Amino acid sequence: MRFERRQKVSPLWLVGAPVAAMALALAIAGVLIALAGAPVLEAYGRILTGAFGSRLSATETLTRATPLIFTGLAAAVAFRAQVWNIGAEGQLYAGALAVVALGAATPAGLPPALLIPALMAAGAVAGMVLLLVPVFLRLRFGVDEVVTTLLLNFIVLLFVSLAVEGFLRDPLAFGWPQSVPVAEEAMLPQIVPRSRLHAGLLVAVLAALAVFVVNRATVFGLQSRAAGLNAAAARFSGVPIGRTLLLVACLSGGLAGLAGAVEVLGVKGYVSTDLSPGFGYSGIVVAMLAALNPIGVIFAALFVATMFVGADGMSRALDVPSFIADVTVSLALLTMLVALFFTSYRVRR
Repeated sequence: MRFERRQKVSPLWLVGAPVAAMALALAIAGVLIALAGAPVLEAYGRILTGAFGSRLSATETLTRATPLIFTGLAAAVAFRAQVWNIGAEGQLYAGALAVVALGAATPAGLPPALLIPALMAAGAVAGMVLLLVPVFLRLRFGVDEVVTTLLLNFIVLLFVSLAVEGFLRDPLAFGWPQSVPVAEEAMLPQIVPRSRLHAGLLVAVLAALAVFVVNRATVFGLQSRAAGLNAAAARFSGVPIGRTLLLVACLSGGLAGLAGAVEVLGVKGYVSTDLSPGFGYSGIVVAMLAALNPIGVIFAALFVATMFVGADGMSRALDVPSFIADVTVSLALLTMLVALFFTSYRVRR
């Protein structure tokens, strides 16, 4: 038995393999739910109800999906060019900290139409800078960016802790370690009144569409795909690998920084060390579930957000551990990786 690369993949197989992978993941998770003593179909129904059964739950699910779209796009852009960005969590916090540092010091009276885009751009730039350093070290000295981007996550989080307990501490927070808030004019408008759903969701969807167009219809998109498929062949064909990877780092880090900026401007209004429950790491799962497709990232982020938000309601109703959501998402990732492998290869005797 051997694996043979497929010369041509049918569109039906490209669509069917991921769907089969998700179905298999849900089936395996269903076995675990049954072992916990709960009816499987009712449990999944409770998850859907908990995520979309009311106005509040639906808006919370979409709010949770917004930063996942940004971090999923950040991972997808980088991984497609074989830049292994494991530092989206740190880049998210860097973007959030830049927004607070500038937003709290902004002079009063600046119109939101100028203030909000400026702060979002500042968050994106902070994320870019944080990823440019590891990519430069890789290009110049051959340093593995997996290690540097991962370690930078902890360095940035420690710096955030220093900031919110020191020079950016809010004196009106009654001792709670959080930063000073951004100006009220800088907050993103709500999409649904009396909810936390904000305009950052629209920005995330537009960002996914923009990344899709860049990948498909620009020279940079072609060069980044070529660098990811075979860097040596791309260099021989005239692709400037160094410049391409630096641009990929700018785009990927900028998207992760935008996740932090939007989370501050849309939900929190300030920075604390618990701003992200792991959005940067979850973005890697989102990107892989979407097979690195920018449009697929939207639906993958929605799936992950649905599982995490809906699992709480299912846990309370059926006394099933809410950790089943983490297990289901992990199973979906594993089955998706297998499906992607068999999309490119087939078994031959």
